[in-house]
Amino acid sequence: MTSNLQGIFWMMATGILFVAVTGIVRHLGTDMSPVQAAFIRYLFGLILLIPVFIRMGELLRPPKVLGLHAARGIIHGIGVMLWFYAMARIPIAEVTALGFTAPIFTTVGAALFLGERLHFYRIGAVLMGFGGAIVVLQPGFQAINIGSVAQLTAAPLFACSFLIAKRLTNVESSTAIVAYLSVFVTLTLLVPALIVWRTPTLVELAWLFATAACATAGHYTLTQAFRAADITVTQPIQFLQLVWATILGLLLFDEQPEVWTWVGGGMIVASVTFIAHRESRRRKAAPATSD
Repeated sequence: MTSNLQGIFWMMATGILFVAVTGIVRHLGTDMSPVQAAFIRYLFGLILLIPVFIRMGELLRPPKVLGLHAARGIIHGIGVMLWFYAMARIPIAEVTALGFTAPIFTTVGAALFLGERLHFYRIGAVLMGFGGAIVVLQPGFQAINIGSVAQLTAAPLFACSFLIAKRLTNVESSTAIVAYLSVFVTLTLLVPALIVWRTPTLVELAWLFATAACATAGHYTLTQAFRAADITVTQPIQFLQLVWATILGLLLFDEQPEVWTWVGGGMIVASVTFIAHRESRRRKAAPATSD
C-alpha cells in the first residue's frame, strides 16, 4: 500500500471514529449536564493513557512549558464543554459543518500570534469560510439556536488549542502533548462538573467510556494519517465526516439536514481545502526559492 493510500485509510478511520463520538454524545442527549459528561469522558481518556505516562518516565516540565500545557488545557476544556452542549441541541450535520471553521480560525491566529504572513489567498479563503458559517446559521431568516452559537464559539477555542500545541512541538513530543492535554482538560472540568454532579447510571458510564475509547483511537489514527500522507491528500477525506454525520443523524435520530447546511458546509470545506492546498504548494516551493 502506498503512503498516500495509507493516509487515506487512516483518515477514513478517523472520520468514522469521530462521528461515532458525536453519535454517542447525541444519544446521551440533555439528561446529563454537558460539563459532567465532558469531565467523565476525559477522566476515562486519562485512564486509557496511563500506559503512555508510564512510558514517558520523567513527568516534570519547566514552569514555562507546564504553563503552556495548562493554558491549552483550560482553553480546550471550555471548548469541549461548549461542544458537548451543542451536540445535545442541534443536528449532528450542523455541529460537524460549523466545527470545520476551526482551521479558518487557526489560519487567522497563526498570522496574529505566530507571525505568519496573512497572504491574499488566506484572507479570501477565511472570508469564504465565514460566509459558509453564516449560510449554515441563516441569521435573519431563522432564530439562531443557542447550540449553534456554542459550537461556533468552540471553534476558535479549539483553534487556539491547536496553535499552542504547535508552539509546544518545539520542545515536546506528540505523545507528551496529547497526554498533558488530557490531564489539564480533566482538571479544568473537575470543579464545574462537581457543581452540577448527579450520580450517572451504569449505561451512561458505559457510553461515555465508549466515547473516550473512540476519541482516543481517533486521535491516534489522525496522527497516523498526517504521518503517512500530505495534508492535501488527507484533508478532503477528513471532510467526509460531514457525509457520515448527516447519514448518522438521518438513520438514528431522524434529523433531516437542511439544504443550507450542505451549501454552507460546502463553502467551509472548499475554503479550508484551498488553504491546505496553497500552504502545501508554498512549503514545497520554499526550499527552491530560499537563498
